Amino acid sequence: MGQKTNPVGLRLGIVRGWSSVWFARGGRYAEYIREDARLRKYLLKNKKLEKAQISRVEIERKPQEVQVTIWTARAGLVIGARGGTIDLLTKELKHFTGKSVKMKVEEIRQPERDASLVADSIARQIESRVSVRRAMKRAISDAIRAGAEGVKVSCAGRLGGAEMKRRNTYHEGRVPLHTLRADVDFARA
Repeated sequence: MGQKTNPVGLRLGIVRGWSSVWFARGGRYAEYIREDARLRKYLLKNKKLEKAQISRVEIERKPQEVQVTIWTARAGLVIGARGGTIDLLTKELKHFTGKSVKMKVEEIRQPERDASLVADSIARQIESRVSVRRAMKRAISDAIRAGAEGVKVSCAGRLGGAEMKRRNTYHEGRVPLHTLRADVDFARA
């Protein structure tokens, strides 16, 4: 049995904050968790936001308000022409929660350094029949060029349509998984 732990969960409260910030009283905890999961799934799988490269969604709850922050590489696509898309999303999320919703869009300045965007990029390239090795090597070189101290990328499955599954792992620089103060970003796609 392995002892692998999620690098993000291990660093919560040390270098990382929580993606949902709220306090539940009176048995509402499970309801809030389900609602958060539904909101995240809706925003990440939304057809209108497919090309927006959404990295993460942060949810903060106040007594009568839900504040949703969307971190994206293409803020213009989330906001839309004259704020049309964001207004529509706000209405739909208000319908989901039954409370007033406040939307905030934050732009990711260097998408090459964001783990979830890099993972999505590699996955998309593999789906469009690009060589697995080339996609991984390119992602690593782009991240290092963008200023990352180190990168570790792993792909698993029937790579290249092979009969047997295998795992390819490449890394460059340093990725100190045991150092809790190290800002390690992690994503899976």
